[in-house]
Amino acid sequence: MRKSNRSNSSNQRTDSISGFTLIELLIVMVIIGLLAAFIVPKLIGRVGESKQTAAKAQIELTSTAIEIYKLDTGKYPSQEAGLQSLNTKPGDVQNWKGPYMKKDKVPKDPWGVEYIYKFPGSHGDYDLLSYGADGSEGGSGDDKDIVSWE
Repeated sequence: MRKSNRSNSSNQRTDSISGFTLIELLIVMVIIGLLAAFIVPKLIGRVGESKQTAAKAQIELTSTAIEIYKLDTGKYPSQEAGLQSLNTKPGDVQNWKGPYMKKDKVPKDPWGVEYIYKFPGSHGDYDLLSYGADGSEGGSGDDKDIVSWE
C-alpha cells in the first residue's frame, strides 16, 4: 500500500509543477515593450532639461562666489585671471580670502565645457554663460545658451 501512495504523491507533485507557456511569455514581452515605448521617450526628454537646470544652478553658485570675491577684494575678477581667481589668489589682489568655490575648483558645465566669463560684461558688471548642448552661441530649446543675466 505504501508503494501506491508514493506513486500517487509523486504524480501529484509533477501535476502541481507548472511553467510559463510560450504565449504567456510573449504577452509579458509585449506589455514590457509597450511600457518602454511610452516611458523611455519621456525620460530622454528630461535629460536635456535636467542638464539645463543644473547649469543654471551652477551659474547662480558661481555668481555668488564672484560677488563674495568682489566684497572681499573691492573688484571683480579680471578677464585675464578669469574664474580661476576664485580659487587661486591673483598676484595683484589685496584682501583675497578664498578659495570661494567648494573643493577648490570651478565646475564645468553639465556638457563638460568650462563656463565663459566676460569682464566687463555686455549685460551687467560681468557675464557668465554656457553655450549649452550644442556648444555654440545662440540656439533654442535644449540647445539654448544658459546665462547669468536672465
